[in-house]
Amino acid sequence: MRVIVTGARGQLGTDVVRLLDMQGEIVYAADLADMDITNAQSVESFFHAHPADAVIHCAAYTAVDKAESEPELCRLVNETGTQHIARAAEAAGAKLVYISTDYVYPGEGTQPQSEDTTPAPRNVYGRTKYAGELAVQQCSRLFILRTSWVFGLHGNNFPYKMLSLAKTHDSLCVVNDQVGSPTFTEDLASLICRMIRTESYGTYNVSNEGFCSWYDFAETIFHKANLNITLKPVSSEAFAAAADRPRNSRMSKDALCKAGFERLPRWQDALDRFLSRALMKES
Repeated sequence: MRVIVTGARGQLGTDVVRLLDMQGEIVYAADLADMDITNAQSVESFFHAHPADAVIHCAAYTAVDKAESEPELCRLVNETGTQHIARAAEAAGAKLVYISTDYVYPGEGTQPQSEDTTPAPRNVYGRTKYAGELAVQQCSRLFILRTSWVFGLHGNNFPYKMLSLAKTHDSLCVVNDQVGSPTFTEDLASLICRMIRTESYGTYNVSNEGFCSWYDFAETIFHKANLNITLKPVSSEAFAAAADRPRNSRMSKDALCKAGFERLPRWQDALDRFLSRALMKES
């Protein structure tokens, strides 16, 4: 199988490319230096030079708070750029995997949100990612994966931030009224690579199993890393981030199960695997 991976040097893209290589697929790894997704001609030229059977669209503007002050740039990448990728994928007759986010949901209540929940994004990032979902609807062979709280070995993320702050702080304040599911990029990449070999198109919620707050996540990171950090739970209002985030990022995995895909491991297991290598890199 010939596969184009956008955002190939990013947190998720790096793991997708590595896994596809290990599986013997022909991978066309594209990052900004190779293809500017915001430029239609650049996208068309790359796709013409690299005929593909599948496209895994990992490239995105993901700076959630910064997006509030850069809405045009966020929209250009997440909506216009995705539209360019979708048109090129459909013209090539390729399957398309679009990585979306739990932030497309309204995030109210306490029940897990299903793929049928009416989207109602609360911030610029979420609105542009949902606009990307609408842009890819032109594709006839489409997977939309809504994922959450992504962390991996090859990017900036919450576990790395906590480990870094632990070097200079004895205590930290962490939000405890936002609940969701961490997602390890290696587990997500594995599912994506299985999906593209199927015809089970549709929209799926995908994350590691189990729910926690950001406070719970931080507490578990420090416990597993044997770091003695005092944590203070605070509300989202007290933390005062630029972007309004959903309090409920719990997602139902019913669609994944109905399609016959195996759920990802529990987030605690994923964190163990992440930390075993992340801490080794630091030592």
